[in-house]
Amino acid sequence: MPRETEENSGRGPGSAEARILRHAAELKRFSRRNFLLGTGSASLLAADMLLTRRVQAARRVNKILTVPDDTAEMYFPTASWILFPGYKTSWEEAQWILNALRGALTKRGQLAAVGYSNLGLDIDQIVIAVIEHVRARKLTTLYFYGHSFGGMVATQVAARLRELHGFEVAFILLDSSPNSRYDVLDQSWFDGVVFLYESGFRFPSVLRGGYELGERMLHKDERSWGQVLDQSLEQLSPIAPSSVLVQSESAYIYHFDAGRFAGKLDGTRMAFIGNPRDRTVDYDTARDAWMLTFKANMVSDELRTDGARPAHASPGWNPFVYRPIIEELQDELFPLPSGGGRKTAF
Repeated sequence: MPRETEENSGRGPGSAEARILRHAAELKRFSRRNFLLGTGSASLLAADMLLTRRVQAARRVNKILTVPDDTAEMYFPTASWILFPGYKTSWEEAQWILNALRGALTKRGQLAAVGYSNLGLDIDQIVIAVIEHVRARKLTTLYFYGHSFGGMVATQVAARLRELHGFEVAFILLDSSPNSRYDVLDQSWFDGVVFLYESGFRFPSVLRGGYELGERMLHKDERSWGQVLDQSLEQLSPIAPSSVLVQSESAYIYHFDAGRFAGKLDGTRMAFIGNPRDRTVDYDTARDAWMLTFKANMVSDELRTDGARPAHASPGWNPFVYRPIIEELQDELFPLPSGGGRKTAF
């Protein structure tokens, strides 16, 4: 009787048994590769989450962030600008804005910014941080820069400083600041974010990056692709504000009533600057509302940031648009002692 060949026996290279063995070997290699990739990705995500938590845990207090400048400290030892950052602006971005505007701001004072606590926006704690900074530095003159929604915060803090501590802020510059939630053009997300926050729901910070990219791409006509990428990556990084802070900022804007502070700023001067092409805040309604509410304090509302991109509150990206405007206001409202609004080259 002839011997059975391998193929006839079902064990040859083309047999079902051989195909099953080859498939098992490939599956083993595939599973190992994917296991290693999955493990690596999980490790990176865990490391990022750990770093994010550490950084944000270290920022559980409101802090006055200074940008040292020897010349400003020498010429203006008792005067300082304080920047109130806008919505979703990190501590690092606040300092970056100050550095971008350094050439103009340091002609009247030192440089500082408020770093908001990741535990959420708390005006009382911000007032305490500001007054402690004033006393530690022996400051007698403050100029506030309200970056976007930071103009709301700056106005309330100025009113509280005068009411509680008898300290009068010399000037508040409102950069594209909404006067109320009705000046915010994109209302589609607003009600939902505030409702969830006030219902006790908190978004994990690590989930916010996708929303950031989508929101910025939706308004990509206001930004270059480089700006879209940079701003999205910042919100994905550990230095980004916590979601709790972002949600509390949303609630603050939603409930802000500028009329509560009308008549409480006494001699504080205010100016509004902005851009008619702004697609975040309605330039016309915001400007008119600030002028109407604080008509006793407003000294300027005609200076525009034409040519800035994005059009909304972007001094860090467009310092050459913003610096001449700031210098013009300083020279007009706070001329140097030598007279004539002389600009000292720093």
